[in-house]
Amino acid sequence: MKVLGKSFLDSQALRSLGFKAVGEDVQVHETANIVGLERVAIGDHVRIDAFVNLVCGKAGRLTLGSHIHIGAQCHIGAAAGVTMEDFSTLAQGCRLYSVSDDYSGETLTNPTVPEEHRRSESGAVRIGRHVIVGSGSVILPGVTLGEGTAVGALTLVRQSTEPWTIYAGCPARPVKARSKKLLDAERRLLGNL
Repeated sequence: MKVLGKSFLDSQALRSLGFKAVGEDVQVHETANIVGLERVAIGDHVRIDAFVNLVCGKAGRLTLGSHIHIGAQCHIGAAAGVTMEDFSTLAQGCRLYSVSDDYSGETLTNPTVPEEHRRSESGAVRIGRHVIVGSGSVILPGVTLGEGTAVGALTLVRQSTEPWTIYAGCPARPVKARSKKLLDAERRLLGNL
């Protein structure tokens, strides 16, 4: 077993690395792999766990609001932009893609092939306030998860969701409405900060 050092880097240590912005009370596990630091902005009270990959291509942007948790082994491909709004959560092993290759077989695929020989689908991904995404779920390009959306584990989300709705399945389907009681807890928390 390899024993790592401090485990989490704090806001002060992260600011010295060249991020676009880092708020207060931010923790990023030392095993996180972050490409394009200068295009990553992180709000306050954010925790990014072990073995997370955050990849911002040359034109990509990743914006994380406040009170956000990204669980271990998540991957965020932000080549076309990804935004996670306040109080959003990705459970372990989630995958978010803002760009995807063409799987039809009509063009070549993968980043080693020049762009003129490829065709890809791209679109910014937006994770709204109070969204929670269950373990192993996949979010595809151009999707907006509306405020308060809950996505069950192992769900494939190909289309944007309605606010305050629980989704599950492959592909994602609405299951039922989600309670808004957590908004009262948010008001109490923010009133105490």
